[in-house]
Amino acid sequence: MKYTYTFVLFSLLAIGTSSAFVASGTSFGNKNRISRSTIASSSAADHLSSGRTFSQTVASSLFMSNTESITNTKYDTVKVDLSDGRDYPIYIGDGFDDVEAGKLLRSHITGKRALLITNDRIEQWYLEKYRNILQNGGEIQIDTLVLPDGEANKNMQVLEMILDKCLTLGLDRKVTLIALGGGVIGDMVGFASAIYQRGVNFIQIPTTVMAMVDSSVGGKTGVNHPLGKNMIGAFHQPQCVFIDTKNLETLPDREMQSGVAEVIKYGLIRDAPFFEWLEENMERIMSRDAAALRYSIKRSCENKAEVVKADELEAGLRATLNLGHTFGHAIENGSGYGSWLHGEAVAIGTCMAATMSHKMGWIDETLVKRIYDILLKAQCPVELPVDSPMNRETFLKAMSVDKKVANGKLRLILLKGELGNCLFTGDFDENAMIETIDEFVAECKGTTTTGTQ
Repeated sequence: MKYTYTFVLFSLLAIGTSSAFVASGTSFGNKNRISRSTIASSSAADHLSSGRTFSQTVASSLFMSNTESITNTKYDTVKVDLSDGRDYPIYIGDGFDDVEAGKLLRSHITGKRALLITNDRIEQWYLEKYRNILQNGGEIQIDTLVLPDGEANKNMQVLEMILDKCLTLGLDRKVTLIALGGGVIGDMVGFASAIYQRGVNFIQIPTTVMAMVDSSVGGKTGVNHPLGKNMIGAFHQPQCVFIDTKNLETLPDREMQSGVAEVIKYGLIRDAPFFEWLEENMERIMSRDAAALRYSIKRSCENKAEVVKADELEAGLRATLNLGHTFGHAIENGSGYGSWLHGEAVAIGTCMAATMSHKMGWIDETLVKRIYDILLKAQCPVELPVDSPMNRETFLKAMSVDKKVANGKLRLILLKGELGNCLFTGDFDENAMIETIDEFVAECKGTTTTGTQ
């Protein structure tokens, strides 16, 4: 896909601006059906072999200048700029010194007590490390709590374990809760801090790519309900987010791949040069190259921070961060929480959103192929397996209670126009949505056993 000189300069000057929308009356591309197997087998090299675009060259140059500065600094700080003095920093480094880490974290604890909360998988690697970091050199009493790991435990029953611990310890409103773990721990600890004594402070120490680039930033907290994902929760911002990419050394490959799906999202919806950089550098990210990984996390956090600043409570723009999530949440719910990692379901959901966008003529075939290509390079799933229980009815039932439903009308985040643009809308072709769902579930067990078509 060729970008004009003017478009690239605009993109670079306006990366992360508050507008990621395009005019709803404009259509792009064509409505010819694309074979998903053809898309999946194509290579990103096909797109790049025609020569580097101007924006790819600039994106590569931006990366080089950023990695040089990263090498010469201890850590980066991305600011989440909110109103009423609620701004907070995201610290991003690779191998923080324990003393320095302790000083940074304690500077965001206002009281004399903190509760450090993790899960029974992270415990073995990082619980004692961070308890010592927080306690040494300070006068803060650090208590700990270990919760069961996994999305299946992101519920009200496990949330009560946090509240029970707070009450048993007699923690008051000056306490700071500290989330040490991935998105499940961060969401639950954040929600507990939002409702304990009507609100106490908390800190995020994410240990997964998913949490680092998405869930730890922006103050979305909550738990799942059997009828819907993240349906019970609150907006509650942390005091800071502390990211040490060294903690990713213990991250399983599958969770690494899941998190990168959220990184790719930022390029698709608002940051075309970043997407092009990802196309060129995905192998470095997946091999855990320190500089490439750190830059991708930093750029993702910058995008997320800019969106949260513009629309903290998700009145419109922030909803675009949920590209692929309506389909993805339906997959998680319909398959049983824990069957899929969040990013895996989102990757499939992103392919569904791209397929649907193409069916309506909003994006062209080339962009759909690039989306499949980059997700495959990140080793993310792009289709449902044949043993999936999903069918049309399961999708539609789960999507009907999605948080983006307004006045009974489903709203989706879809791609429209050039790379880096999207639309949050309820004005879409429902037939295109049904056709997309039917294509993705055509060979699934859930369809073949029920006869749903």
